[in-house]
Amino acid sequence: MSAPIRVLVCDDQMLIRTGLVTIIDAQPDMEVAGECGDGRTGVDLARELRPDVVVMDIRMPVLDGLEATRLLAGAAVTRPVKVLVVTTFNLDEYVYEALRAGASGFLLKDAPPDRLLHGIRTVASGAALLDPDVTRQLLGRYATRIRPAQGAPRDLPLTPRELEVLRLIADGLSNSEIAAALVISQETVKTFVSRILAKLQLRDRVQAVVYAYRHGLAT
Repeated sequence: MSAPIRVLVCDDQMLIRTGLVTIIDAQPDMEVAGECGDGRTGVDLARELRPDVVVMDIRMPVLDGLEATRLLAGAAVTRPVKVLVVTTFNLDEYVYEALRAGASGFLLKDAPPDRLLHGIRTVASGAALLDPDVTRQLLGRYATRIRPAQGAPRDLPLTPRELEVLRLIADGLSNSEIAAALVISQETVKTFVSRILAKLQLRDRVQAVVYAYRHGLAT
């Protein structure tokens, strides 16, 4: 058997934090490595414990979740930690900044437990977690702010097909949905996604979505 996924839970609301800890600890393939109620302690614990995933709230005392995420998973971090940010609809203005800070994905706090567990497993595996509906709502709402005035770059190193796949990723489509839309196999989609990430020097699908909006490749 493989080792369980070690999760650090950071949330300043004790009731929510206790609920997350209880749900995670009840899974045979997961264990709670630690918990805390502020971002500064979260950063310190993550650096000490090296969990597989940090479940990070945004609004917390001492250090908020955005800055904590940046310190753990930002571009300048040599040993980044995978961060799954949790948010609520009234905090959606922070989601784009969370993704820019290096988060591997985000979930809404009112998501059912099975979606949270799926999110932890997804992020732990090295993939990015993007809920299609939420992606369209949140990134679409801030597209004008994300996108630079000059529009799409002319020297984008992608083939027409790769560009098409990138636009579908930005629309929030999963691999299976992209495969159906383009009438190709999921394995082919995975190959296209890997090429896109490599050519654009992006870490994951989250960064691909942000890239597409910033460069005017999605609406």
